[in-house]
Amino acid sequence: MPMRDTLTSLRYRYWPDHLLGEILSKRWTETAIPVILLLIVGFALSRSIDHFLSPASLADTARQAGEIGFIGLGMALVVIVGGIDLSVGSIFALTDFCALYLLDVLNWPVPAVVVATLACGALLGAVNGVLIGYLRLRAFITTLITLIIYRSTFDLLIQRYSNSIAAAFPDIPSWNFIGGGDVFGIPSVALVYIAIAIFGHIFMTRLRPGWHITAIGGSRRSAYNSGIPVRRTIALCYVASGVLTSIAALFFAARLGTVGGDIGVGLEVIVLTATVLGGITLGGGKGSVAKSLVGVLIVLLITNGLTTLNARGGVNRMALAGILLIAAMVDIRWQKNRTRIISKVYVAPTYHALPPPPATEIGKGGPFEQNDKLRDVELIGLGRIEAPEDVILDRNDNLYAGSRHGDIMRFFAPDYQRMEVFAHIGGQPLGMAFDRQDNLYVCIGGMGLYRITPDGTVEKATDETNRSMHSVNDDSRLRLADDLDITDDGLIFFSEATVRYEMDEWPIDGLEARGNGRIICYDTKTGATHTALRGLKFPNGICVASDGQSILFAETFGCSIKRLWFAGPKKGQVEVVMDNLPGYPDNINLASDGNYWLALVGMRSPSLDLAWKMPGFRRRMAKRVPVDEWLFPNINTGCVVKFNEQGKILESFWDLRGENHPMITSMREHRGYLYLGGIMNNRIGRYRLENADPNFVQYDKRWGKLS
Repeated sequence: MPMRDTLTSLRYRYWPDHLLGEILSKRWTETAIPVILLLIVGFALSRSIDHFLSPASLADTARQAGEIGFIGLGMALVVIVGGIDLSVGSIFALTDFCALYLLDVLNWPVPAVVVATLACGALLGAVNGVLIGYLRLRAFITTLITLIIYRSTFDLLIQRYSNSIAAAFPDIPSWNFIGGGDVFGIPSVALVYIAIAIFGHIFMTRLRPGWHITAIGGSRRSAYNSGIPVRRTIALCYVASGVLTSIAALFFAARLGTVGGDIGVGLEVIVLTATVLGGITLGGGKGSVAKSLVGVLIVLLITNGLTTLNARGGVNRMALAGILLIAAMVDIRWQKNRTRIISKVYVAPTYHALPPPPATEIGKGGPFEQNDKLRDVELIGLGRIEAPEDVILDRNDNLYAGSRHGDIMRFFAPDYQRMEVFAHIGGQPLGMAFDRQDNLYVCIGGMGLYRITPDGTVEKATDETNRSMHSVNDDSRLRLADDLDITDDGLIFFSEATVRYEMDEWPIDGLEARGNGRIICYDTKTGATHTALRGLKFPNGICVASDGQSILFAETFGCSIKRLWFAGPKKGQVEVVMDNLPGYPDNINLASDGNYWLALVGMRSPSLDLAWKMPGFRRRMAKRVPVDEWLFPNINTGCVVKFNEQGKILESFWDLRGENHPMITSMREHRGYLYLGGIMNNRIGRYRLENADPNFVQYDKRWGKLS
C-alpha cells in the first residue's frame, strides 16, 4: 500500500470524526442538553444564594415541582400529540375552586371531593378535546378562547363564594396529609407525581396508545392511514390534560386553601416554558416524561431564584416570557435545519480498500464468467407485487414475498397465479424464515423482528437489543433488521445492517463504509435478545451452516462472506469464507446438494473501488451532490452464485440484459426450481435448475415433515 494510503487509512480508521455527529444526533441532544442546562442553572443559583439547595428548600421545591409537574405532564401530552393547551391556568383555578367549594361550603367528604374535582378537570379538558379533536378547530385559538371563558367563570364564582370558602378552616387529617404530609421526608405530592410519572413513561414508551400519540404528533395523515383513531386520541389527550391539571389543583387547594383572583394567572406561560426547555418539540411527535420533569425543574429553579433575589413579579414573568421566546425560536430553527447541520458532521466516510475484483467478462474464464442463463426466467406476479426483497415457500409449496406497502403476499401453488395478502405488517418486509411450527419470522426494516402465525396473526418478537457501552448514541433500538435464519434449538440469528441510519438512509451507510452493522441473536425459548457480533460493514444475508454450530453471513460493502461460530470448540470465532467478490453480496440460502446460494445485489466498478480509498472525496460528494447522482454499485446486472463451505464458486447465473431481474437480492431453491426476489423489481422469478433434487424442500430437510 502506498504511504499516502497508509496514512489516510490510519486517520480515518481511528480519528473519531463521527463523534460530533453522534453528539448532535437526535437522542443525544434532546436528552442531554436540558439536563446540562438544569445542572448549570442549579450550580449558578447555589453559588449566588445561600442555602438555596438546603433540605428545607429542596422539600419546598419538590412540592411546587409536583404541583406544576402534573400540569407539565398534561401539557407535554397535548404538545406531543400535535396540539397546545393555553387554558391550563384557568382549568387549574376552576378545579381549585371546585375542591374548596365542595369541602368548605358543601362539607363533602375528602374522597368525594377528590373524585368530583378530577371529574371537573376531565369535563373541562373534554370541551377542548371535542372542539380540537372531533371538530378539528385550531388548538391555539380554541384553548385561548376557553382560557377566557374558564377565567371569566372563575371570576364570577369567587365573587359570590370566596368569603364562604375563606371563613371555613376544616381540620381533616386526610386533607392535611394531601396538602402538607410526607413519607420519610418525601412530600406526598412528590410521591404521587413519581408514581404517575413512572406510569406515564411506561405508557408512552411501551404501550400501543402511547405510540399512537407520538405517531399522530409526527404525522396525522399517516397515522390516520395506518388505522389509528386520530380524533378520539387527540380528544382523550386533552381530557388527560384536564385530569392532570385537576390533580395539581387538589394538592394546591389542600396546601393553601385559597381561591384568590390571581390563582392560575400566567401558569400557561410557566408550563409551556418548562415544556420547551425540557426538549419537547412544539411541532409534535417528540417528547417524554423525563423531559417534562427536567423542564419543570429548570423553570422552578429560575423562578424561585429570582424570588429569593427579591425580583418583582413582573420581572419573573418577563424572564419566563423571554426564555420561552428564545427556547421556541431555537426549537423551531433547530428542527428546520437539523438535517442540514447534522449531515455536515454526522456523515463520516472512512478509508476502505478493496483488492482488484476477479474477472467476470465473457471469454476470460473463471467461476464468475458472465452468461445469460437467467434470460428466460419465468415471471410470477408481474406488475402485481412491488419490492419482493426475499421469497420463501412453505411445505405446501405456496410462495411468500414482502411488498413495499408493508404486506406479506402469498401466491398459491401450483401455478402461482392466485395471490392474497397473507399479513399486513406496515413496514418493509426483508428476510424471512419458517420455524418448526410453521411460524414465519420476518425482519422488518425500521421495526425489528416479527412473527406471523400460520393463521396470519402478526406478533412482535423483538425490536431492541443490549446497548453497547462505548456508544454515545443509544444503539439499543433496531434500525435495519435485514436477513435471518433459525437454528435447530430455536436461536434466530439476524443481521442489522446499520445502527447509525434508518432504512431509507442505507446509501449513506454505504458511503461511510464503516463497521456500523452487527449480528443479533434472539432466543425463541426465553425471548432474550443479545448482540452476537459488532463492527460489520453492512451485514446482510444470514444462513445457518450445515454443521449446526456456525452461521454464514454476508458483509455487503466488504464484498465478503464470513462464518461466525456460535457453538462448539470454536465458539465466538469469525472466519473468512470468501473475500474479494466481484459484486456486493446479499442473501444466502441452502442448496439441495448441501452447498449454498448467494445473491450479488450489484457489481463493483473501478470508479467506486477507487472512491472507497478516498474518504475526503466521498465526504464532499455527500455534501454537494444529490443522492441519486452518487457513485453507486452497478445494480443493472443480476447475478446468483453457488458456493461450497470452503468458499469455492461452483456455478454462476447472470441476466446480462437486465430484462427479468436487474437487481437480485434473494433466491430460494424449492423442488427443482430457483425462486428469485429483488427489492427493486415488480415480479418474482422462477428458474428451472438442471440436476437439482425435485423433492428438496428447505424446511422439510431441516425440521422434518409435520405429522
